[in-house]
Amino acid sequence: MRTPAHPASQALRRRFPPCASFLAGALLLLIPAFAPATSAASLLLWDTGSGLLGDKPETWNRQAWKAVPSDLLELEANPVKARSDPGYYGREYAFSGDAVVENAHLIAVFHAATATTTLFAKDTPTAPTPNPGHRFAACTPIGKSGPVPPVRLQLLRHAADEVIIGLTPTASDHPDTAVTSFSFGRSEIVEIRTPDSLQGLRISSPIEYGIIPGYVTDDLVFPARGAEDNSVVHLPSENVFVGLLEGGSHALMATWPQGRQQVRLRNLTSLRTVDTAEARTRFDTFEIDTDGKSLCLAPMTAPGLWHRQTLLATHLETDLQLAWKPPFPARWKTQLTEADIRTTFNFHETRAEIWRGVPGSYIYPAWIQNGTAYLHPGKKIPPKGDAIIYFLEGNDTPAGIPTPYDMIRETLGRSFAGEIMDTSGRRLRTHHRRGGDGVHRACTCGCTEAIQAVFEAGQEVERKDYVQGALDDMIYFVARHVDRIGEYQRFADGLSRRLDALAAANPGLKEYLEGLKEISAQIPQECTVQKENMKSPQHTDDLAKRTLALTREKAPGNVAAYMLLLKEWREMGGSQDYVVAQCHVITRRIFQEAGYRAAANPQAALVAPEIRSLCRQTLRNPDGYEVWAEY
Repeated sequence: MRTPAHPASQALRRRFPPCASFLAGALLLLIPAFAPATSAASLLLWDTGSGLLGDKPETWNRQAWKAVPSDLLELEANPVKARSDPGYYGREYAFSGDAVVENAHLIAVFHAATATTTLFAKDTPTAPTPNPGHRFAACTPIGKSGPVPPVRLQLLRHAADEVIIGLTPTASDHPDTAVTSFSFGRSEIVEIRTPDSLQGLRISSPIEYGIIPGYVTDDLVFPARGAEDNSVVHLPSENVFVGLLEGGSHALMATWPQGRQQVRLRNLTSLRTVDTAEARTRFDTFEIDTDGKSLCLAPMTAPGLWHRQTLLATHLETDLQLAWKPPFPARWKTQLTEADIRTTFNFHETRAEIWRGVPGSYIYPAWIQNGTAYLHPGKKIPPKGDAIIYFLEGNDTPAGIPTPYDMIRETLGRSFAGEIMDTSGRRLRTHHRRGGDGVHRACTCGCTEAIQAVFEAGQEVERKDYVQGALDDMIYFVARHVDRIGEYQRFADGLSRRLDALAAANPGLKEYLEGLKEISAQIPQECTVQKENMKSPQHTDDLAKRTLALTREKAPGNVAAYMLLLKEWREMGGSQDYVVAQCHVITRRIFQEAGYRAAANPQAALVAPEIRSLCRQTLRNPDGYEVWAEY
């Protein structure tokens, strides 16, 4: 039985059918428009007859369109006779106007004169419909020698479940003679394949924020607001891109397979809002050099799909109730600044005070309670800039609403999607020696607190075995902490060597790589500064022996003697906690800066994925004193 749709989105539900077939190198961009599921809707192909079909649907004269049959022999004067005569076979269709492909979810308009394909996401899933809905993208091939000239439209396939339209340059002397193909099924997915002779694709779309998902750690979020006109932002090519479109109700997502693709955002338009007279920019274009591989696009649509909340100084230490409400259950998230680093926060279900490794205790800054969303900026999470609220994964999301997680899995294949999402790498490592049988927190504070209760009750002799077990738990915890710090030290050492090698091979990246190396050097520096306070394994064993010695016999001074040992335990453990958390924050900073600092340098954007991958491997299965993905 299917789960009923969330009431807020029931009118927008749309079934997301799995991708029918994908070759091993398929690259997809998916985005769902959430609307009611429909039964096998028709896949239609139209010939507009004459003239250039404009981008304003209200000007379209659909009455003049002609349906192109899937069996072209239907166009012959005597179809029955034509089917029996081999001389009729191999016939090609010649479009007399623009071509239009339509299914229940979108309309694609092919302009031969401009080599542009405009994609509209329908507001209501039905086919045909006079209202094509929201224009979410316009796709144009990019030639290696310049703009692609006018093209000839080719009908490569026309069947009940698939239509493929090809674009071939009409100039006989043009080097880009191979076909660029657009493939449509019955879902929102549009698969685009470009030949090796082309550089790639230009996707025109009003993108306010471009997102490179992080999954194991923080996402990269590139705002258009504040960007200069005509600026170019180079992005790490990491197989997935999400663009939050103007207005807050639409998004665009792209996925692509492994390769040497290069991706970037361009800002060509400066807008001035009438209500605030504030200059606001947007990215007009998402470009990808496809490396001869595929790209797929799809729209995601729902009222309130994403939200921007400007944070002001007056919001400090207040529960800021948002006018935005989540349109459906999902793993809603936002990015705020913690410990001077961009940090992703999942929305919790209630308001609560929490403790985190570096900043300490504070009110958790994001929660959704009874359908109302709140933010709580504080001294440790300062109110500055814009908080962007969006989602990439489901969480009790109704069955009729596909999530980006689902779409990545469907388009890139479960195996590769599993590597991207890395569910196992997002699990917290345990410090509990006895697993679920432990009776106290497995840390120096928790264990010493449990032992303290025994001494204060005067039961240190009778409960000697209990004290021994707690000490063993604490020693195990400390050993795991030390192991984790060692992982970060080895990571910093290996990354430093790799950055040196990249700098030697790429002299133009010296400043970029040296900046990242300077950040990574903070890891061994933190370990050196805290080395004396963190002590050694021998010191831990000595503390355990001295603590256990107090359980041999009751004595008036046992409590006072233990409290001195407790102080030593906690000072040692606290130093280790601090170093683990700091190493984590530094590694996350490298992970982020490798992406953000590459924005102005296409060569840096090519090496950024490797550097970020090294960081991601180290950030997997974090310690409880780190800021982990599922916090």
